[in-house]
Amino acid sequence: MRRFNARILEYSNAEKLKKELEKVKVDWEGLQVMLPKGFFRALKLEGVNYEAAHILKQEMLRLGGEGAISAAVYFGAASPTDVILIGTLAQLEALINSLRQFPDDTLKAVAQEVEEALKNYQRENLKPMQIGKKTFVWGERTYIMGIINVTPDSFSGDGLAGNVEEAVAQAIRFVEEGADILDIGGESTRPGSQPISEEEELSRVMPVLRRLVKEVDVPISIDTYKARVAREAIEAGASMVNDVWGLRMDPDMAKVVAEYNVPVVVMHNRSHPKNAVQEARLGGRYVGVEYQDLMADIVRELEYSIGLALDAGVDFEKIIVDPGIGFGKTVEQNLEILRRLGELKVLGRPILLGTSRKSVIGYVLNLPPNERVEGTAATVALGIAAGADIVRVHDVKAMARVAKMADAIVRGAFREG
Repeated sequence: MRRFNARILEYSNAEKLKKELEKVKVDWEGLQVMLPKGFFRALKLEGVNYEAAHILKQEMLRLGGEGAISAAVYFGAASPTDVILIGTLAQLEALINSLRQFPDDTLKAVAQEVEEALKNYQRENLKPMQIGKKTFVWGERTYIMGIINVTPDSFSGDGLAGNVEEAVAQAIRFVEEGADILDIGGESTRPGSQPISEEEELSRVMPVLRRLVKEVDVPISIDTYKARVAREAIEAGASMVNDVWGLRMDPDMAKVVAEYNVPVVVMHNRSHPKNAVQEARLGGRYVGVEYQDLMADIVRELEYSIGLALDAGVDFEKIIVDPGIGFGKTVEQNLEILRRLGELKVLGRPILLGTSRKSVIGYVLNLPPNERVEGTAATVALGIAAGADIVRVHDVKAMARVAKMADAIVRGAFREG
């Protein structure tokens, strides 16, 4: 029998570690010192000049951490290098303070960026967001976005083009089942689908939207990359724009979002016909899409979309990011994104995750779209554990239950009833 009951503590945030320290009856001042020492971080910087890289390495070693730089630079090459800073939160905070004492502007910039990355990752800067009449408090629980496809060619087989009554009935049912937002889309985004005109898209979404603003009390999002469609939808009562092209396809989209001061989802998307290979049996997947560094590229490209929004006058607090599962990624890349979803927290924005019924699930389980509920549930639960704030789903009733259970475990958000 073990004498001291030695065990490894698992905790995901400072509050949980604080509770463990309080059980030991640590004094208050000691607790403040110990908390930052209880979190390990590995933080990557790209393209640092060789002089700054050497100083970063030396400072981290001095503080008891580590700084990884390229071997060439370590042995004297005068070229830029990526740097990985490895240490506790306390060591990284000490590094920030140290770098600010140097006269070098590069080191001061590194200090600023490292500090911002750490705060964003710890979600210190996330403020509540008003979407329509509803306030979304990030971190309290996961929000459910119900998908209303008014298309004839949805990959998931749930398209309701031309059937206004059925679309409205589905939306009302989704709200009853726990949807916090309804996302209406009139153009299919499945691999190989053909674009449609603004007139055709409006003819599909507007009759449903006009009915729903009178019949449901949750915010309605318009799923479009066309500025005119977004404008008319907002005028009719939509409260948010969900742009699968991250404001890159239509140069006027960001201006419309700013003009109406509505929240916007910017999604990462590398879809392009020359990169897409169709496979009809399970709905298609992307093969051979090249990334230099998958997560680094996604973060960089989402930052570009955020920049487009900010340049147009969109409030930073109105932006939500989406890694774009299935959009210009292979099955293996989609799985890697799900494993590393938490890395998107560095952007400092709420994260929307859309995995529902997608081909990555179909390929793993070898199942068609209408049999992917369990696979979707796995991605939703693990996505919440990794930091997803909104999950966009077809099967609202089941996924609302999954999210509630995952929230109870991950966030401690147990709600009776």
